[in-house]
Amino acid sequence: MIAAKNETYICEECVELCNQVLDGVGPAFFYERRFYCFSNFSSFAVEWRGRLWMTAEHAYQAAKFTDEDIIQKIFEARSAHDAKRVAHQHIHQVREDWDDIKLEVMEEICRAKLAQHAFVEKRLREACHLDYLDIIENSEMDPFWGWGPDRKGLNHLGKIWMKLGAELPPEK
Repeated sequence: MIAAKNETYICEECVELCNQVLDGVGPAFFYERRFYCFSNFSSFAVEWRGRLWMTAEHAYQAAKFTDEDIIQKIFEARSAHDAKRVAHQHIHQVREDWDDIKLEVMEEICRAKLAQHAFVEKRLREACHLDYLDIIENSEMDPFWGWGPDRKGLNHLGKIWMKLGAELPPEK
């Protein structure tokens, strides 16, 4: 453990990761950091499937349902957190094929977000072309979309962003 200036302790692995990020050679974390624009909760509106969603999280949560009333409530939610809360209130009504299609849906939404926001593209180019090793949703809460509480999660959202970054054409 290494003592920080404020007398709290941080593990040596965390210090090394932070140093790599500062040097531009480590992972590109995006949960509440420089690459936050990759988060579904970031404030980038996304036009997807004929609607302009306040955030990617709104679109993703709405995609879980076929009931138009639930979809509308999610659409009208005032924040990404509220959109997720509305979806959780109706968890028993999630479409039956959701587990089969959720990765494809997320990729569609991320593609739309990337295509519609030059800043997101700029950050993705930075993350993918400046020797960052991975793009990681470093949320301890979600081992499916991020790295989870033990840092051994599946990081599917990070993998989607890495795939999209690899597909970017060279800059002109």
